[in-house]
Amino acid sequence: MPSIRRRCVISCPTRKTLKLTPLPLIALLAVLANSLAADTTFGQESKPASAPVERPLVTVSAEAKAIHSRGYVFDGHNDLPWVVRTEASRSFDKLDISKPQPKIHTDIPRLKLGGVGAQYWSVYVPADTIKTGAAHQTTIEQIEIVKAMIARYPETFELALNSDDVNRIRAAGKIASMIGMEGGHAIENSIAKLRRLHEMGARYMTLTHSDTLDWADACSDAPKSHGLSEFGREVVREMNRLGMLVDISHVSTETMQSAMDISTAPVIFSHSSARGVAEHVRNVPDEILKQLPADGGVVMVNFFSGFIVPESAVNTRNMFERRRALQAKHGNDKDAVRKEMDAYELQNPVFPGSVHHVADHIDHIVKVAGIDHVGIGSDFDGIGTVPKQIEDVSKYPVLTQVLIDRGYKEADIHKVMSGNIMRVMKLAEIESKRLGT
Repeated sequence: MPSIRRRCVISCPTRKTLKLTPLPLIALLAVLANSLAADTTFGQESKPASAPVERPLVTVSAEAKAIHSRGYVFDGHNDLPWVVRTEASRSFDKLDISKPQPKIHTDIPRLKLGGVGAQYWSVYVPADTIKTGAAHQTTIEQIEIVKAMIARYPETFELALNSDDVNRIRAAGKIASMIGMEGGHAIENSIAKLRRLHEMGARYMTLTHSDTLDWADACSDAPKSHGLSEFGREVVREMNRLGMLVDISHVSTETMQSAMDISTAPVIFSHSSARGVAEHVRNVPDEILKQLPADGGVVMVNFFSGFIVPESAVNTRNMFERRRALQAKHGNDKDAVRKEMDAYELQNPVFPGSVHHVADHIDHIVKVAGIDHVGIGSDFDGIGTVPKQIEDVSKYPVLTQVLIDRGYKEADIHKVMSGNIMRVMKLAEIESKRLGT
């Protein structure tokens, strides 16, 4: 398997490259103006930040190992299926994850070392596939990759469709494998296609990815609906009926609010962090966090250094529109775009930070929303720069140690690692039954 030089530039890795239609200069300026109006942090040029202060290395104690082993990690977002598609031609012969795969973040030996007991596998496809009519079909193909993985390694994985399945599969010593769709472009503006993907096993859908849709606004693009359109609200209602979790990572603050207002089940952020710690549009603002106790939802903390390290968030803050501007300048000349992006990133580096930064975001969410409303959404194999000491799926016990050091009790650690997302799933299942599914 070829080396992966960079897994992530901003919200998406090299494998999730933003492919945008070139815009005339006037149209491009309009997009940027609208974006700035939607969020004051979007598009700001700023002096590059300096590297953060180094923080102490963590030694995992016997106590932390014991506490970690008495629970399990239920991670909200892992992009391994896209790696298998793009780096291994969809083949587990070419990328045999039963063996160590040090070029990526995820393999079976490290999942076991990290105590991962349940995982939402992302069936991400690029947002621009909707322009060619390929979004839905490509998502189906990604679902098939997840199912092929489960079939290839039945001693390790089993498909889970609900919270009872997770408990049963965990009791059998396997990793409960759930499917999450990353972006509403996968349904191609069709409720029927949403239902089809649910029938195939998808159990959450992120309402947008990096591009605004006809019916939902992304945090990293100009708004169309200033939240959700009427069709967008219909999508949320149907997801409630189906028992599919409404995921509002990637969306604008207005869309977050709209989704929380219309959803009768708790929402999730499958891979987002706290804007109160690191100022970035991909993170959740306090005004939303404060509503989570009433909503019941959970923010599953993303590990991408560009989002969670304050200094790195400064350096990545305007990457979305910079890429769009370069695409407008160079059209389909990807090499020219990449060359200018590389030059910019050399001057505006993503500092890795450390596991302490992940814990900072957990602390902040606990402070603002409460211990019942935070979880883990690593985004492994969908991100590039990762924090020191939590570089892959084997390193979750290090985070447990940091939480112990910060005074978290064992019961609360298990809530963060798995309990809170399980609670949300159960509530969504109850609401689905109430709505008559």
